[in-house]
Amino acid sequence: MGVGTFVKEHTPARFARGFDMPLFVVVVALIVFGLVMLYSASWDFSFAAYDGDAMYMFNRQLMWLGIGSIAALFLAFFDYHHWRKWVVPAMAFTILMLITVLLMSEIRFNAKRAIFSGSVQPSELAKLVSILYLAVWLYAKRELLQDISLGLIPLGVILGIVGGLIYQQPDLSAAATVLLLGGLLFFLAGGDLKQIGVLLLIAFAAAWLVASISLTGQERVADFVAGIKDPLQASYHVRRSFEAIVNGGWFGVGIGKSLSKVTGLPVPPTDSIFAVVVEELGWFGAVGLITLYALFVWRGFVIARARADMLGTLLASGLVLWIGIEALINMAVMVGLLPFAGNALPFISSGGSNLITTLAAIGILFNISRQASITTRTSDEEWRTHSATSDLRWWNGRRGVPRAVRLRNAKK
Repeated sequence: MGVGTFVKEHTPARFARGFDMPLFVVVVALIVFGLVMLYSASWDFSFAAYDGDAMYMFNRQLMWLGIGSIAALFLAFFDYHHWRKWVVPAMAFTILMLITVLLMSEIRFNAKRAIFSGSVQPSELAKLVSILYLAVWLYAKRELLQDISLGLIPLGVILGIVGGLIYQQPDLSAAATVLLLGGLLFFLAGGDLKQIGVLLLIAFAAAWLVASISLTGQERVADFVAGIKDPLQASYHVRRSFEAIVNGGWFGVGIGKSLSKVTGLPVPPTDSIFAVVVEELGWFGAVGLITLYALFVWRGFVIARARADMLGTLLASGLVLWIGIEALINMAVMVGLLPFAGNALPFISSGGSNLITTLAAIGILFNISRQASITTRTSDEEWRTHSATSDLRWWNGRRGVPRAVRLRNAKK
């Protein structure tokens, strides 16, 4: 891109062209909501954990927000088609970082998940890069997905390497998220239903195996089952979360007035921040937060539907599903509907790695929305080059039809 083109493209009149403004409003609302709740949830925790510096975690979050915003702005103007040549080096770097974590002796909360004094968690980067890699790979191999040796098996190998390295940390929730996103993207790219069925069987078998041989997995599943039978027998973490939620009631006790965050609720600024939200803002506040996430997912699917091409659809779908799934898992865990996972609540929980990668994903979504609005929309021929069982046409109100019928009517 020449200097003249850059200046022309970035003048104030053109700067916001193509940006999905409803998505922008929702993201800003989530960020502001997150900062307010993090300030409330982290004050006492930071004071006790960081030598009397009550603002430590909040100030760090502001720093990560600045870095993430710069990354989002850059990626919003970085043509997502360029990931086709950059995604392999990005995946190689990510795998190297995951291996580095395992070789380091830095252990926090009985796990090796971070480097550089706990500031960088490569597993968060792995989720984002896995979506980019899989979207590009599935797009490039779209005509070969029906061949199990060229479709399902290579996909399993890719996911197995990344998921296996993450599991060794151990980070069960991140590994499961990567595998789940891989299956969803394979389905959206048009994977054969039989292959998807096989993939699901393999995933369930792998989950059962992990739960059987992993002490952490066994403990979490046992606590979950016990909590389903009797909430009073759930894990200590979930019981303290229940206490906070019950204390909040319908309207909450008020921002900054949570008792659970100072009486034993584990890590209120990170994993447990949703419990603090419900206690301080009540169920109405929780429903408001869930509504923001629902609006975010909706706008992401709108962008995916209005894509410039199949690659844009896969990327937008994968990114919005990732953030939506992360939010759903975190909130479901806090109310005892899923085994404890330990993942962050996007935009809300304290943590630089999660916030930066989430904002990077937002930047890519904005770029996809810009590409769809400033370029001529391509035909659906890319979706017809393989027998897609799900080509996202239902988002346009059209039912999927067999490949032969689609081809026969292609020129009508």
